[in-house]
Amino acid sequence: MLEYIGATLLLIITPGPGVLSIAGVGSGYGFIAGQRFLWGLWLGNFLVGLAVIFGLKAVIFSVPYMPETLLGLSLAYLSYLAFKIAFAGSEIAFIKADRIPGFYDALTLQTINPKAYAVNATFFTTFNFWPEHFTEMILIKILIVNAIWIPVHFGWLYAGATLRKLNLPPFAQRVINIFMAVSMVIVVLLAVASQSSS
Repeated sequence: MLEYIGATLLLIITPGPGVLSIAGVGSGYGFIAGQRFLWGLWLGNFLVGLAVIFGLKAVIFSVPYMPETLLGLSLAYLSYLAFKIAFAGSEIAFIKADRIPGFYDALTLQTINPKAYAVNATFFTTFNFWPEHFTEMILIKILIVNAIWIPVHFGWLYAGATLRKLNLPPFAQRVINIFMAVSMVIVVLLAVASQSSS
């Protein structure tokens, strides 16, 4: 079980669409807005986990072009979110964000994010530390995943929101927002590269 906890921690703390988007929303819009986004990410991740546990992932990904479609939707949404974070608080009228990313935005992101399916497949199909009690093992895994997922994501949100609360000059805040957005775009490009090489 200790190996499972360690692997879960590493998979969750590694920067990916979820942690980068929550840090970016915190930096661009603050802690309160970030909390709504965080709970949307959590529910989306939980639903993806259930899809893996009940075998729905295999059904979904067996549909022709479904993995590519989900990847495309996920990358498009991450690019859109990166754009909004980069220009959060911008006074340039045609790029000013009209709406802060919220609960349903995050929920959508997680349910179309192929990385969420891959990570949850690792969580729930490997490290069978109690195979003779499968149901209890899955429940323990759900508790472990959430016991790590929630504080790690709150930590990333807090880090992003702390940058915002430092009352940095507008230029410095813009640089931070653009850095967050560029990091998300890099994740997008890495996802495309890994998909095309597989």
